[in-house]
Amino acid sequence: MRRRLLAVLLVLMGAATLLLCLPLADAYARGRTEHLLLQRRSEAVRFADLAERMRTAADRRELSDEIERYAQLYGASVAVVDTAGGTLARAGTAPAPNDGTGPESSPAANALARALTGRSTDRLPALRPWGPATVVVAEPVGRDERVSGAVLMTLPTAAARRDVTVRWSLIAVGAFAAFAAAALVAFGIARWLLRPVLDLDRAVGRLTAGRLQARAVSDTGPPELRHLRRHFNTMAQALADSLGRQRDFVADASHQLRNPLATLVLQMENVEPYLAPGPGRTEHAHALDEAERLEELLDGLLALARVESGTAEPCEQDAARAVRERVAAWRPVFRDARLELTVHGLPDALGVRALPDAVGRVLDALLDNAVKFVPGGGRVEVGVRRSAAGEAVVRVADDGPGVTPDQLPLLMRRFARSPEHQNIRGSGLGLAIADEIARTSGGRLTAGANTPRGLAVELRLPPP
Repeated sequence: MRRRLLAVLLVLMGAATLLLCLPLADAYARGRTEHLLLQRRSEAVRFADLAERMRTAADRRELSDEIERYAQLYGASVAVVDTAGGTLARAGTAPAPNDGTGPESSPAANALARALTGRSTDRLPALRPWGPATVVVAEPVGRDERVSGAVLMTLPTAAARRDVTVRWSLIAVGAFAAFAAAALVAFGIARWLLRPVLDLDRAVGRLTAGRLQARAVSDTGPPELRHLRRHFNTMAQALADSLGRQRDFVADASHQLRNPLATLVLQMENVEPYLAPGPGRTEHAHALDEAERLEELLDGLLALARVESGTAEPCEQDAARAVRERVAAWRPVFRDARLELTVHGLPDALGVRALPDAVGRVLDALLDNAVKFVPGGGRVEVGVRRSAAGEAVVRVADDGPGVTPDQLPLLMRRFARSPEHQNIRGSGLGLAIADEIARTSGGRLTAGANTPRGLAVELRLPPP
């Protein structure tokens, strides 16, 4: 958004700079052209007066000497012609308009034709750094019906074009400096406008990730954005309070129910020796199993409430070390279940940024599920690697029955169980808790089919 805003501002300022500088440059070029015309026209008028007073050979020599000195001084060409086109005096190297060396419609011929009708040159082509190299000024000798000839001056424009080039360069430098200053101001305005927006975006991202303490802290920008920040913080606080009350209720209810439930289980175990053999003892065993299952469910709800509370902050930790420790702890359990547990690709160290012991807790949930659902004689493989994006990837794959494609999206839901696994011991919260730990840590937990069969679950966590 900042780039788009800056692009719009810079385009507008660039267009405004061009709209100001181009007319200024054109006006100076035209003014310098007019100045050149006025200067040279006054000299052409003086030569026309001398030509009009010319009566004797001495007068002719005086006129020739004047135009010769002028031509040498300014590098110009001057010709005095009569009404028939004959040359009366001439200095410089430019050809006469009717000497047969140039086109009849040349600027010199056109200017001469105007002068012989009694009209002076009143306009020159605007001078630019690239041309024209010469201009023509013509002045009639005599006035009205008494025109007896014309003075034709071919003037170099190098000095005038150099002045135009210098002035245009100064205008360009000034325009660039003004544009650079305006760009700096635009950059500051864009930062001032967008800083609270970016701060709000970061706060929303942290809030979405489950960090309910996240707030927008920037107090800059327009009043409307500051007002929006205050409303956002108020909304975030209300949301955090509401979710906090819900989680506190779940945690408190789970905690308060655990004690009477534990007492109930203990009493049922104490009653068991006094039961006579028969259907009553079987029903008692079923009731005891359900009580223990309820106890596991309460423990899972309490663990989930603690994870969702967001009180812990992500920190740097070694994922390889956590995998090494948890696999060593689970090996006896897998051995008793007649399952093979292997590890591959385990590096010496693999840094991640996650909740405290996130890798170990998620791995415990995944290995516990593998023990429950993979039949005896099966194989479970734990893989550890660093992805191309820099994430740490912990993959747990088995060769068990797996789940159907339509059941894969439901694995991370709370209390989710496939129909064929309804009778297997557990609360259905293990993967939900693991998924919440991964999301709160800034990572993700994904499940998919293993090849050739089974289930593969990947934990991805950001680098430190």
